[in-house]
Formats: sequence, C-alpha cells, structure tokens
Amino acid sequence: MIPEIDYFKPENLTQALEAIAKDEVKARLLAGGTDIIPGFHINSRRFRDVRLLVDISGLQELKTITLQDDGLHIGAAATFTSIVKNPTIREKYPLLVQSASQIGSVQIRNRATIAGNFVNNAPCADSVPPLLVYDAAIVVQSLQNKRRLLLSDFLLKPYRTQLNSNEIVTEIILPETPDGYYGDFYKLGRRRGVAISRITLSVLLKMNGNVFEDIRIAAGAITPIGKRFPELEKQAKGQRADTDFLKELAVTLGEQILEITGLRWSSAYKLPVVQQTFYGMLQKLSTR
Repeated sequence: MIPEIDYFKPENLTQALEAIAKDEVKARLLAGGTDIIPGFHINSRRFRDVRLLVDISGLQELKTITLQDDGLHIGAAATFTSIVKNPTIREKYPLLVQSASQIGSVQIRNRATIAGNFVNNAPCADSVPPLLVYDAAIVVQSLQNKRRLLLSDFLLKPYRTQLNSNEIVTEIILPETPDGYYGDFYKLGRRRGVAISRITLSVLLKMNGNVFEDIRIAAGAITPIGKRFPELEKQAKGQRADTDFLKELAVTLGEQILEITGLRWSSAYKLPVVQQTFYGMLQKLSTR
C-alpha cells in the first residue's frame, strides 16, 4: 500500500529545486516512478522516510537531447524510449541504445528515465556499463550551485551516490567518440523479457590490425555497482588479439571480479559465464 504523501508538480526546474532545498522536507523526486512506486508497494526501507514527492516528469527542460560542442547532452528525464528512437544516439552511441532497448518492457521504457536508472544505483542498472565506457559525465544542480562530474565518480556503492538531498541531476553528457571505435553490449537475465540483469557487459574498442589500440570494459550486476576495469584495459592495450591472449584477459576479468565481490553463492555459475561471454565478445569484435 502506498502511504499518504504530499505531492507537488513544479512548473519549472527552479520550483523543483526550491521544493527540495530544505533537509527537513524529506522530499524525493518522481520522474518515471518505475522504482519508487513499486518501492512504496513493498514498503522498501529506502523510501519509508519520504514525506513529499516532487514530480519532475513534466519538465521539458529535463527531456531535451542535443548535440553540442562538448558532446551529446541528454536531459535527465529523457525516457529510454526517447533514447532508443533518437537518431543521433543510434548513430554515435549504439551501446546505449542496445542497453536501453532491453530495459523492462515497452511500458517501462516509456516511463523510466536515464537519470533515474543510475541515481537509484542498483547493481543491475542496465544503462550504467555503456555510459561508463562512453566516459559519461553528469551535471548536478542545486539552488546555489551547479557541478559537473564523471559518472564513475558519482556512483559510490549500491543505492548510494554523491547526490545530495537538495540536488537534481539535470543532464548527462557523452563526449564524442573518436572515429574507429566500435563495441557491443551483452545482457543476461533469468528470462528473455522484463528481466532484471544477472550479468551485463559493455566493451568499446579500437583495433589497429590485430592489435588493441584502445579498449574500454565495464560490467554490471556481477559487481556491487557498475564498474570499469582500468587495469584490464591497460593490460590489453598494444597486445595482439590472438586466442591465447583473449583467454588470458577473460580469466583475469573473472579474477578481478572475485577480488571485488569475494566468493559468493552465485560465483560458481556467474564467473564462468562472464569469462566465456567476455571471451566471445572480444573474439567477435577483434575480428570484425
């Protein structure tokens, strides 16, 4: 049952920021509502102290998608459907489209927003690995201040970020990807449709013949939060993509995941799947 909560629908961003400016208000933002509304139904402890819902779903200034000098700016309240359909994102950031198109159902994608996906910071947030390999930055705003930081720095631990209670994420900025980069996104769930991720992988690379000129690797669901693997990326740069080396990279990825998570009940099946999937992705991409 949803408890009785005050509701406010601002007409602009300033009104929204004013509504959440005081700590004692105990406000929470409502954008798509695909996380917080089910959270109320199950009495999730993350939402028990909420006393005011500030509905930003109607703020058009948070829904724009524009290509600017420093990259693609995606409004925080842009839905996954709008991302999947956007021609610029489809052309320049296809891994984000791949992940967005597999989130939930059509109905969920019509409501769920990109910022809501990572502000929640669940381990299974599908958009995070592609955003990480695209070196995404975000803009966070309060009444008094505006700051820009990398998404990788913004995410702290499961369901925790750097977002303060008086702040709103207003946009995501994806720098332009240099020519020659391509990649792939993989998601494994317990079923084909409307599935919560058990494993997600994003790989973005640039080859020089049979040599890794550059590579970016990120995973989700298999680590406490979505994560890049800079040591593995460094290990691969300048190396030939032969079979033995790809197997070595896949084994190392599994070892690094185990170092992060420790031995868990799911490790026995997740690690071999991750390693084999990662090896298959590298083999496919390096010989494209």
